[in-house]
Amino acid sequence: MSDTPSYEQARDELITIVAKLEAGNSTLAESIELWERGEALAKIAQRHLDGARARLDAVVDVGDGRPDQD
Repeated sequence: MSDTPSYEQARDELITIVAKLEAGNSTLAESIELWERGEALAKIAQRHLDGARARLDAVVDVGDGRPDQD
């Protein structure tokens, strides 16, 4: 099993981090740690989204028999 969170796990943790940062109750050091974790989670979520987009594009390309129109 992978240590990388699923898209949903990354999104949910990122939402929690944003709420903590917006609350303003963290020390500077805690805020920096939260920010760094949030940046890492955002990258993980983006990789999941990029992978999903590539899979959808592949299905669409195969499904309609036409080349991608990008």
